[in-house]
Amino acid sequence: MIPGRLTVIAEAGVNHNGDEALAHELVDVAARSGADAVKFQTFDPALLVSGHAETTPYQRDRGGASDQQSLLAALTLPSGAWVELRDHAEELGLTFLSTPFDLGSARLLASLGVAAIKTSSGELTNTPFLRALADFGLPMLVSTGMGDEAEVAAAVAATSAAPSVTLLHCVSAYPAPIDEANLRVIPALATRHGVPVGWSDHTIGSTSAVAAVALGATVLEKHVTTDGSLPGPDHAASLEPDELGAYVAAVRDAWSALGDGVKRRMPSEVENAKLVRRSWHATRDLPAGHTIDSEDAVTLRPELGLAPSVVLSGARTLRPVNAGDPITSADVKLP
Repeated sequence: MIPGRLTVIAEAGVNHNGDEALAHELVDVAARSGADAVKFQTFDPALLVSGHAETTPYQRDRGGASDQQSLLAALTLPSGAWVELRDHAEELGLTFLSTPFDLGSARLLASLGVAAIKTSSGELTNTPFLRALADFGLPMLVSTGMGDEAEVAAAVAATSAAPSVTLLHCVSAYPAPIDEANLRVIPALATRHGVPVGWSDHTIGSTSAVAAVALGATVLEKHVTTDGSLPGPDHAASLEPDELGAYVAAVRDAWSALGDGVKRRMPSEVENAKLVRRSWHATRDLPAGHTIDSEDAVTLRPELGLAPSVVLSGARTLRPVNAGDPITSADVKLP
């Protein structure tokens, strides 16, 4: 999302529990953590689920209603809240994002000037919806949880009208088992589709995120809560404020550690290099005009003379060299 930089999205999602004040508190938490963006979810329950849709086991286990429509109704914010949340985020230097689950919600978000449209893993196979969202002319972030190769390819094709697409590898379990993270998908998708790929991280902790960055992830998304013990579907799989700050620091360090891939002496090595590398030193006094043989020189630290790779035998001294002194290019004419 930010060229040449790792983008970290604090996923507030529905962890506001329908409370506007709590939603604003999540914006504050995201800003203090050092994240780049805060993201919510915008939806009309009637346009998302039927009255027959049961909640998932993990949603019921965490105090949710038995049907999705009732659960989502309790997690809905009034339409006027989104302007205030956007303004709050932008005042704190955050990019404001929200995932739309219907076209009306997408239009609302577009009218707020969101920088991108993020789609849920549940919409991966909803290619007509993806195609309609691509026509908004905004960059897209497309989560791929529960998907297979063919479904991802179809989603990429459906969003081709968007100015840019970033895929987010995802495992849609809350929390996701670390041994199912399958992070090698990240470089594989990037190669196959020629687009940036990130990691929508539902695992515990930051281990998978650090590994994802090492594998080329350019965007990370992590759920955040003010209190992991709160009732609601996502709190238990979310990071609390201090944890999110540590997470952001860890992934930023990982990104910084990647460098540019050009092997060279780094600035922090310069002081040490001459002290720990060897060079040719005279084993005895060598007069000017002397032809050096194998007994006349030895490679020792520091690196003040010619490198050990230089063939010194047969060289003639241009001036006297004292025993123990480094032998430099100014001291000899090489054979």
